[in-house]
Amino acid sequence: MNITEGQSKLVKPIVPAEIEDDMDLDEFVGALSGCGFGARRIGKAADIYTEMLSDEKTVKFFGLAGAMVPAGMRKIIAGLIRDGHIDVLVTTGANMVHDALEGLYMPHFVGDDNANDAELREEGIDRIYDVYLPDNHFEDFEGFMQEIMADLPTEKPISIAEFMRHMGKHIDNPDSILRAAYDMNIPIYCPAFPDSVIGLQAWLYKETKPLVIDALGDMHELMDICWEAEKAGAVFVGGGVPKNYTLQTMLVTPREFDYVIQLTMDTPQTGGLSGATLDEAVSWGKVNSESKTVTVYSDATITLPLMVGAARARLKKKAGVKQEKKSDVDKDGITDPTD
Repeated sequence: MNITEGQSKLVKPIVPAEIEDDMDLDEFVGALSGCGFGARRIGKAADIYTEMLSDEKTVKFFGLAGAMVPAGMRKIIAGLIRDGHIDVLVTTGANMVHDALEGLYMPHFVGDDNANDAELREEGIDRIYDVYLPDNHFEDFEGFMQEIMADLPTEKPISIAEFMRHMGKHIDNPDSILRAAYDMNIPIYCPAFPDSVIGLQAWLYKETKPLVIDALGDMHELMDICWEAEKAGAVFVGGGVPKNYTLQTMLVTPREFDYVIQLTMDTPQTGGLSGATLDEAVSWGKVNSESKTVTVYSDATITLPLMVGAARARLKKKAGVKQEKKSDVDKDGITDPTD
């Protein structure tokens, strides 16, 4: 290898990926880390995410946009909540609609993105790219919503997070994001609440019965979380309202996010937030220039499972090593000073 004196940036050679038949997700994603392009980005995302989840001082935010629940990602999110890997969830009303449908055992179905949509309309089938949803699911959903809203307090306004918690309380399905958040006492913030069938149902109910939802009711609680956080990290699946709502919280605190991972297919050239780079967020004071950040440009239904799976495998290995060391110490009759 002939590296001249003026080529100081040539420090780390590309390491071609080597895929073995007995690899776990940690090893598989690790094999991509030495490559270029998106492969290296997903490897870096797994590295940052593992460090973020391991950092007990970090409050972990998760922004969920896009049609992730219809695409089959809800168990990943619910599992992260149940295992203490999400402290704050910010999402769209649409994702919570679809989570509630699944939580009420009304599934989505495998569809065809080349389908005749006029025929689907006649058959009462709604299409989300290559996912189908029976239109009559929403009739049952309306009955559920109207029934549970009758239990809401009427003597005072309620926040959107309280509304989401009320929904989770009435969903008896452990794989539901709403139910997992209710069980684990994790807030779900849904700032674009009216932009969903949940919002439509709340409006319909309010037409004839007392119901006041305070759109700003979550802000004080959220700001308290940010102010009290010693460190903060965020994962953004997509962008939009969940991304901005989360990032803007740091504008009223003396700190920025320490870890940020963005999984998106949008590009920055249009000026939209969903494609805005995390470097751009530095100019706003939302992300620190020294923060650990990465944007992975690819379909989040691919990158999210890869990143989460690799991080989970690494955390399990670390826990196993720690437990093994503790067992060895205990065998010798010595108390571990870190216990």
